[in-house]
Amino acid sequence: MKTVTQGRDLSIPINYFNLSYDDLGEGDLPIIFLHGFPFDKSMWQEQLEALAPSYRVIACDIRGFGKSRDEVTSFSIDLFSIDLARFMNALGIKKAIICGLSMGGYIALNFQKKYPELVEALILCDTQCISDPKDVKEGRLLEINDIEENGPAKFNEKFIRKVFYEDSLTQKKEVVEELKKVVDANSTHIIAEGLRALSARTETCSSLSDIPVPTLIICGREDQVTPLAQSEFMHRATENSYFRVIDKAGHVSNLEQPEIFNQHLKDFLAKVTDMEEENRVQERSWF
Repeated sequence: MKTVTQGRDLSIPINYFNLSYDDLGEGDLPIIFLHGFPFDKSMWQEQLEALAPSYRVIACDIRGFGKSRDEVTSFSIDLFSIDLARFMNALGIKKAIICGLSMGGYIALNFQKKYPELVEALILCDTQCISDPKDVKEGRLLEINDIEENGPAKFNEKFIRKVFYEDSLTQKKEVVEELKKVVDANSTHIIAEGLRALSARTETCSSLSDIPVPTLIICGREDQVTPLAQSEFMHRATENSYFRVIDKAGHVSNLEQPEIFNQHLKDFLAKVTDMEEENRVQERSWF
């Protein structure tokens, strides 16, 4: 058995870079949190603090973001999924509950398709299963060109205003400012490569009906980036799914309404735990 070191801002070498992560709490079934673009693991701190007394919770800085430095690699959602599989192997994790927001949700859906044996349950937050339509791809290319020529400041400012519900911009200024600092810390390369990864992703809608594990889908009602209709579609297409809408929240619902968000997580995790126990009882009944 591998010795587990726990704490914040830990680092482990995998797949030719050092992945930074927080690892708190205890439990046989970890919950791994994957942040959105262009954020970092700090966006999950409210969730880690709420869940660590009862569960083992791990938040990762995805390759290139936060303290997982990588200024040379070409990014893709496939690559991020491979990184996650190797990270779990390095920590000796056989199965986990994967929770992803936005880009983290793209990774979670990709990961479940590639490595279903590693996934016990999914939590998909403010995300979608479609690939970028042609007009969105063209828009991203224009953004990338402008970022590489002029830097990311203009893109960052516009993006921050778009991810929050309008009331949050005035009533939760500290939260907005903290996330802005995270976004502004990214280099031109990381912002551009992140956008390329988003633009090149493949759809996962066609595989939703094949997801065998319990799945929680959460969306802020005022999400402008991955609209509510996309989450509603995923819920209809995913057989064993639960759907929760968070009022007065946009694309970063976990930051805008953390208490409500956390309660949805706790309710779902209790269901997953109950299912695990039922499966153990059934397995013992065979002997």
